[in-house]
Amino acid sequence: MTTMIKNALIADGSGEKPFKGHVVISGDRIAAVQRCAEGESTENRIFPTEGTAGNGKIDNDSRREHVTADATEDKTGDVSADEMTADQVIDGTGLVLTPGFIDTHAHADLFALSDRVLLPNIGQGITTCVLGQDGVSMAPLPEGLIGRWRENLQNIDGDSDDIDWHFHDTAGYLKELEDTHCTCNTAYLVPHGNIRMEVLGLDAVSPTKEQIDEMCRVLRRELEAGALGLSTGLIYVPCVFADREELTAMCRVVAEYNGVFAIHQRSEGSDLLDSMKEVLNIGRETGVHIHFSHFKVQGRKNQAFIDEVLRLLDEARAEGLEVTFDQYPYTAGSTTLGVVLPPWAFDGGPEALMARLKDPAERAKMKADTLTGLPEWDNFYDSVGFDKIVVTDLVTEKNRPLIGKSLTEIAALQGKEVFDAVYDLITEEENHVTMVDYYGTEAVMLALMKRPEMNMCTDGLLWSRRPHPRAWGTCARILERYVSDKAFSLEEVVYRLSYAGALSHSIPKRGLIKEGYFADLNLLDLSKIHETGTYEDPAHVPAGIRATWINGQLVMESGTFTEDYPGHVIRRHNA
Repeated sequence: MTTMIKNALIADGSGEKPFKGHVVISGDRIAAVQRCAEGESTENRIFPTEGTAGNGKIDNDSRREHVTADATEDKTGDVSADEMTADQVIDGTGLVLTPGFIDTHAHADLFALSDRVLLPNIGQGITTCVLGQDGVSMAPLPEGLIGRWRENLQNIDGDSDDIDWHFHDTAGYLKELEDTHCTCNTAYLVPHGNIRMEVLGLDAVSPTKEQIDEMCRVLRRELEAGALGLSTGLIYVPCVFADREELTAMCRVVAEYNGVFAIHQRSEGSDLLDSMKEVLNIGRETGVHIHFSHFKVQGRKNQAFIDEVLRLLDEARAEGLEVTFDQYPYTAGSTTLGVVLPPWAFDGGPEALMARLKDPAERAKMKADTLTGLPEWDNFYDSVGFDKIVVTDLVTEKNRPLIGKSLTEIAALQGKEVFDAVYDLITEEENHVTMVDYYGTEAVMLALMKRPEMNMCTDGLLWSRRPHPRAWGTCARILERYVSDKAFSLEEVVYRLSYAGALSHSIPKRGLIKEGYFADLNLLDLSKIHETGTYEDPAHVPAGIRATWINGQLVMESGTFTEDYPGHVIRRHNA
């Protein structure tokens, strides 16, 4: 079966100017890309007026002879649609054809097995998700630690009794993904926290040289299984207990494999500059490719750091360090509410945390450390403020009315001192609470968005019943807001949504509309692109995405899932 999308404006992902043309899909690949012949009658209109866009529908009545285009042939001449043949023809007049979008920071690790559809992702045109983020994910997972790890993982990736948790390592997890067959392409980063758990458990301990060597051995095993690199999240247990020596040793291994080191750094707030310097110095020492996860300047009082942040990036670029980052186009973030607690509170795992929260003396120490601060701890109370942190989901029916309220509002409603209200909530919910934190400004966000190192991500927590709207709307939001207001050109935004992510994570044959590449594609009506979700009601598929193909199969048409599951598992290319 072949499909031709004719007369579309093609933004091919390279960052070059869009051109009017035709694309032929054959099997799971792009078989031909041709510019429209000179004078061919199609309007080159990015924002068509009502009624001018093509319908974006497959025309099964206009069947053509099977295309025989060689996927490796270099086609440079201009042709008309009538000179090309295909079994199905789609009229792209007035529409924009882009590569499928690549989400380099996704949290679909569990849902790729339990849900398979991944509607929040494919609904906004995402065709490839990079999993294993923030150092806390599905594998490796030693048999004896499954229960404790599921408890620790729940706030980031969710939990489910409907999957088989006995996959043990990255090789087993990736095979499970292949056997499950989900819609999206998936790739994996080895999570530092899982490796540390396998070797050291969940305790706040410093490893011996022999234990660091063992962590490096486990890392090699997982990279050999096909992981693209290593991730860490230095505000999450047990990654938060790692020192620079441990990280540096592991990054030397990643560099040997030409992998990427994706890092949620120790601080995105008050200690951001020192945190960046630590990460960049690891890059200098090891030669590893540094990729800052969901890069931001957190906290209104810290927005003035932006000039120094940009200077550090410029300095690294001038030195030739390989540094990239991903970002979502919102001035609010989202994570588990437990991050407001000092790191030592988590020593020993979930059970130890609950015991400490029930101990008045331990609570008093948590509050004192929060008020005074601790070295190398990203203190959300200081950088964001409890009045800017809003609860978005929790477990118990009793506390359900608190969803949508800030921590200070909750304390006032309950007649409690704010720290007591927060600690009580975390205790009652057994630390299963998600939140949105309103941390930044549009000006600083845009300053980072315009950097050459940047590609887009969602960082969406899919298990939450009221996730951050970025989980559903990131791609539509940047197309709707920042192309229409001319902050970015169409080609630049499409590059950052697609090929930039393929480059930063060494994902081959994706992110471009090019002969021989996998046929991951989106057909967009930019006059109707609209993020339909909100912070209050986020779970809605955006408008304006006419069709999405993954590996040549149509998975979404005008907001409706086609019930196809064509996703591939992408392994490190020399695994």
